[in-house]
Amino acid sequence: MQSVSFVSRTGEPTALPGAAVQDFRNALQGAVILPEEPDYEAARHIWNGMIDRHPGMIVQCAGPADVVHTVNLARRHGLRLSIRGGGHNVAGGAIADRGLVIDLSRMCGVQVDPEHRTARAQSGAKLGDLDAATGPFGLAAPLGVVSVTGVAGLTLHGGAGWLMRRDGLSIDKLISAEIVTADGELRTASQHENPDLFWALRGGGGNFGVVTAFDFALHPVGPEVWMAIAIYPLERAQEVIGTARDYLAKAGDDLMALAVLWSAPEFPEVPTEWQGAPVVVLLGCYTGPVDDGEAAIAPLREIGRPIADLSGRMPWVEVQKFLDPNYPDGRCYYWKSLYLDRLDAEAIETLKRHAEARPSVISSINIWLLGGAASRIAPTATAFWNRHSSYMLGIEANWERREDADANVRWARELFDAMQPYSGGGVYLNFPGYLEDRDGLVRAAYGDNAARLQQIKAAYDPEDLFPGLLGRPD
Repeated sequence: MQSVSFVSRTGEPTALPGAAVQDFRNALQGAVILPEEPDYEAARHIWNGMIDRHPGMIVQCAGPADVVHTVNLARRHGLRLSIRGGGHNVAGGAIADRGLVIDLSRMCGVQVDPEHRTARAQSGAKLGDLDAATGPFGLAAPLGVVSVTGVAGLTLHGGAGWLMRRDGLSIDKLISAEIVTADGELRTASQHENPDLFWALRGGGGNFGVVTAFDFALHPVGPEVWMAIAIYPLERAQEVIGTARDYLAKAGDDLMALAVLWSAPEFPEVPTEWQGAPVVVLLGCYTGPVDDGEAAIAPLREIGRPIADLSGRMPWVEVQKFLDPNYPDGRCYYWKSLYLDRLDAEAIETLKRHAEARPSVISSINIWLLGGAASRIAPTATAFWNRHSSYMLGIEANWERREDADANVRWARELFDAMQPYSGGGVYLNFPGYLEDRDGLVRAAYGDNAARLQQIKAAYDPEDLFPGLLGRPD
């Protein structure tokens, strides 16, 4: 067997002898995929069509023991390493060019303990896997809003979703995590075991090791909830967004809502003349007593007369899938985020103007109306720092052809810059751009927690084996 070419962690070319690769392959229960093998092309591609990288080796792990073997191999030989969970990080951190990829996609099992209301999800699981396992028991963990998102990446960077006002972020219901650290040890991180590491994992990303499983506390949800889906003309953005803003400021924690500046979908319920036109969509999810839901979402769907109103009772698991068709594999994505302290008339007008200037009709501007449980936890209680702002802005540049990247990325960056006057700082690392400003992202995402995170990184990964903002640039 021929040697396999890699790039080292410091950027120099290196290689593994063929005999070493074969010995490694023989030790695994999972699969080793090399560039010349038939499964390589499918294995190297991830969700974002803008990411086109060629790793030296992809290791599809079957369990924690395979992860330990792979971490030890990367450490001994100084190989550039990346970790793939669901493969949905918009910046493409799952795939290291000419590096060694730890692919956890085969490790997607979920175990539920309905009596104690807990669930263990392996790190290759997606949100839909966890929802499908917990839903039959009328239980859920707070996750994101798109079911094909990976549990691991979402959770390690916080985890914002429909339950965040009621139950907090994903990390706020994390009981413990199983993790392989840089020394090749399989550890448990919890409030009682390695508590410093547990603190860091709750918002600190993949800087500290390979998490192989997450244990979540569950809470009752559904089986049916109320979903608001009200579509208004973009020209009424001031009235619509202002009304939603004021209502959510006093609404109970059972209601979560987003205002989305987008294009009207081609649904039968949307009049033909409005399909594809610029609109504001108010999306809300009420997870309190189902008999109270219609009244709870009414103020979001009765702001004058909407273009269309698709609101109603829905199964919880279907709410979690509702946005999936908007984010197919292979589409091009560039997403940025910014926490806002102001959402006044001037800020709304700036958002409206940039919505009108979108170079792609499938791009959107998402205003997350925050508060509730996630905001009542101290910023220093977990590594996730940005809990104080009233709003989060998600700037989603989405387009079809790679050759259109410049215009779409430029639009997102210009909007990000234009909204700085309304922000006290802070970004959400699940919408990180392409990590082009690493030092700025560390300050914006981790705030006063950055120094403690650096100390924990140095303790558990002194040679910077694992990629992330806290280590050396790629």
